Amino acid sequence: MDWQTLPPLTALRAFAALAETGSTAAAGARLNVSHAAISQQVRQLEAHIGVALVDRSGRQSRLTAEGRDLADALSLGFGAIARAVEALSGANAARPLQISTTPSFAAHWLMPCLSEFRQAHPQIDLMIDPTPRIVEMEPGGIDIAIRYGTGHWPGLEAELLFRSPIVAVAAPHLVEGTRIECPADLADLPWLQEFGTNEASDWLRRRGVTKERAAGLVQVPGNLLLDGLRAGQGVAVTVREWVRQDITAGRLRLLFEDEEEAGYHVVTRPGVLRPPARAFVTWLRRQARRTVPSKELPAQERQAK
Repeated sequence: MDWQTLPPLTALRAFAALAETGSTAAAGARLNVSHAAISQQVRQLEAHIGVALVDRSGRQSRLTAEGRDLADALSLGFGAIARAVEALSGANAARPLQISTTPSFAAHWLMPCLSEFRQAHPQIDLMIDPTPRIVEMEPGGIDIAIRYGTGHWPGLEAELLFRSPIVAVAAPHLVEGTRIECPADLADLPWLQEFGTNEASDWLRRRGVTKERAAGLVQVPGNLLLDGLRAGQGVAVTVREWVRQDITAGRLRLLFEDEEEAGYHVVTRPGVLRPPARAFVTWLRRQARRTVPSKELPAQERQAK
């Protein structure tokens, strides 16, 4: 089909409204335009296709035979479009809300409080994908990603949920008697790392530590990392928020802390969010205000708190 030969859609819609209502005044009211605009659009349509669609010889305009043929075709066409849009909109509304997040965020922050969202919105089905991978956000796929970083992901919109720098921690008894003055001093200790990431190696390399770790590395799922840390099975780098209470209680010792202003962001595609996604984002903001220290929140959330 050569789409360039088709008349303007506005002209076709004006003529379809005229055919359905029987008058330019009624057609104008349906499309919220003047009757003169309907007349002008219909004349432009006739000029475009070179055929008279309306017989204006009598006191009341009537469709010509060609006009009735086109009106029938438009009724079928616009009807099919309306049904397709309705079906797609309904399918999108019923589609589960898909959320991608890191395993550690899911284990330590999201899942412990998710029941509150479920109670408030029992009609919304959720699909939570805990993965260390950065997934593609495409239409019909992931609605919301919760990512850690500084908020710069090209082509996507990011809203800071809360700040929390990266820290290196260990159980006190693991590092007891060990002189730790710089990151290189940690290379002789055992390490723990979230499965599927290179956090330990990347953290050491960024600090100029090039020598091999002497005591090896154990990779564990994100939800087991804290258990291993508390048991003294290794040093690990993690988000401060996940170990804040353990450090305060003395179960873990803070060894180093990044100065970078990083944190967890709510990441979405540009454009209007569908209602379930809007509800989830609103709940995330409210939950962050309740559970995260005020100094770690964005300025507007600190004021709201």
